[in-house]
Amino acid sequence: MVGPADPDEVAPVTVAVRRRPDASPLPGHDHWAATPPAERRYISDEEFAARHGAAANDLDAIARFAREHGLDVRESDAAQRIVILAGPVAALNEAFGVEMRTYERPGLEPRRAGRAGGRGRGRGRRSHREREVYRSYEGVLRVPGEIAPIVEGVFGLDTRRMARRALPLPPMPVITPLTPPQVAGLYDFPAPSPRTGRETIGLLEFSDPVVGTCGYETGDIDAYFTTSQGIGPGYAVPAHSDIGVNGATNAPGGPDDAEVTLDIEVAGAIAQGARIAVYFTTWDENGWVLALKRAVHPHPGEHRPSVLSISWDWAEYDALGNLSWTPAAMAAVSAAFQEAAMFGVTVLVASGDDGSDCQVGDGRAHVYYPESDPWGTSCGGTTIGNVSGSAFTEITWNDSGITGGGISDVFSVPPWQRHAQVPASVNPGHHRGRGVPDIAGYANGYQIVLGGSSSGPWWGTSETAPLYAALVAIINGELDGRVGFLNPTLYEHSASAIFRDIDDGRSNAAGGAPGDIAGPGWDACTGLGSIRGRKLLEFLRRRREPEEARNGHRFTGKVAALVFDSFGDFDGFMLEDGEGGEHRFRSREHEVEKLVDRALEERTVTTILIEHDRPERPRAILFRGR
Repeated sequence: MVGPADPDEVAPVTVAVRRRPDASPLPGHDHWAATPPAERRYISDEEFAARHGAAANDLDAIARFAREHGLDVRESDAAQRIVILAGPVAALNEAFGVEMRTYERPGLEPRRAGRAGGRGRGRGRRSHREREVYRSYEGVLRVPGEIAPIVEGVFGLDTRRMARRALPLPPMPVITPLTPPQVAGLYDFPAPSPRTGRETIGLLEFSDPVVGTCGYETGDIDAYFTTSQGIGPGYAVPAHSDIGVNGATNAPGGPDDAEVTLDIEVAGAIAQGARIAVYFTTWDENGWVLALKRAVHPHPGEHRPSVLSISWDWAEYDALGNLSWTPAAMAAVSAAFQEAAMFGVTVLVASGDDGSDCQVGDGRAHVYYPESDPWGTSCGGTTIGNVSGSAFTEITWNDSGITGGGISDVFSVPPWQRHAQVPASVNPGHHRGRGVPDIAGYANGYQIVLGGSSSGPWWGTSETAPLYAALVAIINGELDGRVGFLNPTLYEHSASAIFRDIDDGRSNAAGGAPGDIAGPGWDACTGLGSIRGRKLLEFLRRRREPEEARNGHRFTGKVAALVFDSFGDFDGFMLEDGEGGEHRFRSREHEVEKLVDRALEERTVTTILIEHDRPERPRAILFRGR
């Protein structure tokens, strides 16, 4: 501890507010597991705010509390369920019953990877950058009784770093790196089409004005796609925008510029035409919460991403056995992921590059968060070699770095993973929990353009998350919809042909901690394996309209009108197809009336499946969004 925090320093604080008291529960894992992507109905912004957002009375109560304690209200958002306050440290201390102090600790950075073949060797040591100075408090944060039932969390009083890039510094190269388009070709990804241009890939990045900034240079991005320094010429530079959160901005010049640049260049090289939204936020828990809420509930004029790639994380537990994250922060991050599923947003998170140790150094196996969150798809790493045409060898990545993976100490086994034969933890006690990663992909190095010249190779599972984010964007375009929460689909028994199983007997043990072994089926090194892109597209396409595939009779368009009989009772509806034709369907079912009335109001694209012998009677009704 350095001393008391400056009482006059003005600091922002985020108050997370409960859902409105009459809100229905969010759809859980069982719902998404039982509802294939083709049959999912995603929610609108207005509907979400009205049904699942914060109540106006609750937001007003927080505003009154702020005024009573000399704090300003900077932002209030019902959908995000947050009120952002700001005021002097002295006022914040009094409002929340804490005594904030200034602390200092060594600034940790990812370790340099060991030489190839030195599995785990030398990875127990830590390297340091400048010392990290942060603000925090001891004891328990107190929320006054009048607002205690309303508040789910308070973030920003503790500014400790809670994000670590899943990317080591460049090691001595031992394998000739591939380019992202070459990897996409080996994985048989479908080619991007003009429809890919409708998609937005979100990238979460951490650039803290206090701890250390980072970012990207537009000139580096341009050069990567258009010159021989990168993969050019012949590639389009992706349209990209920066969204700053909690005071963070695109501020290149720091040691983590390579992470940001790598994410943009990998995603943009594969999903040509897709927009890229780069969310810059601060390293602390407040930064995590605000950035994810902003991506899921964008401000007016911002595109909501159809897929979100995260290459940063922090261990679930520390060396003393304490939860590294506050329960409130984990709950807020997990809720944001769950809300993302309701909008059809796929979340992909790198599993980390430090093997089973996760830079904790206590001799026990760990996993990172949020890659362990069951509402995200965790992406491990593989090494590709012996490439000959479309043939290649793929093994567990554990040479220049080590793929993360293991059993969560926080989350139980989710329903869709129960039949994957996830083993018990390798730690004493051998508890059972959520297994990570879910999938794996190339992690052994890309050249990028950084600082005006070719740089690398840069390694890490942070290559894998944007790789598969690009695949999801392409598939969304091909299906003219959003696949959304992907995990239940990946773990279906009938989906096994999608994966290239990595069964090489290698381990992700590191730093003196026990590890897991890559074997047949799911394992905690490479998950289900790497994805065959076209196989996944074909699988999702077959699953989109299973009834249609059997009978071949369908009409697609938008509901034009509801039909009522002379007594005013519901008697069916009219559907206008894309060519202007109208089709009459009969039904007296109240549930059908509610569904088509909603489709009429929201102008939802609707597909009607009919029986062979009763063409006027709908057999099934499918909704695909606007």
